[in-house]
Amino acid sequence: MKGYTKPLIAIFVILIADQVLKTWVKTNMFIGQEFHLIKNFAIIHFTENNGMAFGMEFGGEAGKLALSLFRILAVAGIGYGLHHLIKHKYHRGLILNVALIFAGALGNIIDSVFYGVIYHYEKLFHGRVVDMFYFPIIQGHFPQWFPIWAGEDFVFFRPVFNIADSAISIGVIMILIYQKVYFKEDIKEQPSINSEVVED
Repeated sequence: MKGYTKPLIAIFVILIADQVLKTWVKTNMFIGQEFHLIKNFAIIHFTENNGMAFGMEFGGEAGKLALSLFRILAVAGIGYGLHHLIKHKYHRGLILNVALIFAGALGNIIDSVFYGVIYHYEKLFHGRVVDMFYFPIIQGHFPQWFPIWAGEDFVFFRPVFNIADSAISIGVIMILIYQKVYFKEDIKEQPSINSEVVED
């Protein structure tokens, strides 16, 4: 179990926090209800989506089933990859970030696979993912001279998301930022006339 303890703890903590919050929101709020934590900038807003992270959609009932099955295969692949990284003693930061991605993907799979049955609104594999974090930090209107979106409302950050989405995003972003550290290769010094020892 050496090397597995911290990743497993991270996965466990994220899954518990994600599911506890989703369950509370699902059982104590109605769709569209919201609580303002910091004025209009940080809001708990209950919504559900049938698709991917941050509320993106994916094609009807068949698409929903395909997405759920794809998520399961993807999580299995990520889980195997995590095992491989730990077994071969890759950088601890990389292992932890892959654990975050695994936990986030697994958290949303629980919703899409089981929530329809648990909450009696749909069959297995057709549940909806519960989202609640909404941070419309900047709100306004595009000026009339602005191309394409002239006069339309502007909101940043518009997507509503959950703890699982956050874990996936943090894991991916950290891997991109630190990829040179995580994947650096040992460069062997080439012998030269200035080397202390030069083979004949």
